[in-house]
Amino acid sequence: MKSLYAVFLSVFLALSSGMAMAQVPVVAQGNHESLLTSPDPKLARNKRLVYDFWREVVEAGHVDQVGKYVTEGYIQHNPNVETGRTALVQQIAKNVKPQAVQPRVLAPLVAVVAEGNFVMVSLASEVADSKNPAKKHTTTWFDLFRIEDGKIAEHWDSALKLQ
Repeated sequence: MKSLYAVFLSVFLALSSGMAMAQVPVVAQGNHESLLTSPDPKLARNKRLVYDFWREVVEAGHVDQVGKYVTEGYIQHNPNVETGRTALVQQIAKNVKPQAVQPRVLAPLVAVVAEGNFVMVSLASEVADSKNPAKKHTTTWFDLFRIEDGKIAEHWDSALKLQ
């Protein structure tokens, strides 16, 4: 009986380790409006604030609108961007050419989650495999914002320092 159990356990572990390596792809949510709802009006407002900031400033490059969305004392935790609203404006202006604001975020949104004064946005991202660049996998990027007096006051993301 012990040897049968050992065989079963070996087969199970071999199969389950292969299954653990199989990825379920990250999929974007098509219905953005459903991501912005909340029974709490404050949370719904905070979600909409971040969503509209993303559309108008991050994606469309309208840095002239940053004051509408971001506090003067904005705190940045991304190691590649200086802290402060002015530094945010400079970073976006350097990387995004102003263009028409779209009615919805173009990035592949997975979720917009709000709790207290925080809003977290998760995005699907396709990445080349480091061992075989012809292969790709999906992963998730996270941005977390703290809202203060109706504006974005602080930001975190999963960026690593560029070398």
